[in-house]
Amino acid sequence: MNKKRLLLIFIKNEVKGKVKTRLAATLGDDEALRAYQALLDKTCQITNALTSVEKRVYYSDQIAEKDRWDLPGFEKAVQYPGDLGERMTDAFEKGFKDGYQQICIIGSDCWDLSTTHLADAFAALDQHDFVAGPANDGGYYLLGMTHYLPALFKDKTFSTDSVYAEAIAEIKTAQKSAHEMEVLTDIDNEDDLKQTTLWSQLYVDGFLNS
Repeated sequence: MNKKRLLLIFIKNEVKGKVKTRLAATLGDDEALRAYQALLDKTCQITNALTSVEKRVYYSDQIAEKDRWDLPGFEKAVQYPGDLGERMTDAFEKGFKDGYQQICIIGSDCWDLSTTHLADAFAALDQHDFVAGPANDGGYYLLGMTHYLPALFKDKTFSTDSVYAEAIAEIKTAQKSAHEMEVLTDIDNEDDLKQTTLWSQLYVDGFLNS
């Protein structure tokens, strides 16, 4: 029997000066916004191509009308107020309450994330309790589960280089199985951006000054 699957997509509202602030520190607010919009476009593209999975887009501040996410199979919501752990807790708890059996969460910072990565993550949940995708900065670009584990988000300090390791440790402490995916790059600053093809794409498109 097919499992009821949900992909949570956490994004920020597209406001200049409030997205990709570490990128903006060296490239400026305009370029940072354009880079983030490219990331959103890519995230929308790869998630829209993911079949047999429902998607729930969580905006940071307010739901945007008539944007790229107005697609079949996508639901819109606003993130719960609080720190990142509290926001993810709320999203996962609502998903399981709504009857989903496999839930994964991603952000919109990983340019190299593909539809295949997402499909593989959900497939892994057929055999494992959890699935996690490590980011190059020590965090994770994807986290999935078949049931909610509060310890993953409670009393955690995010945006540090130990987030991924702590998550895996919590899963092992709970004596649950986890499938670990390949390491990908989350784009937070200019150095991260230069590690991806998005850097050259922005130059080709004329967004950045050489």
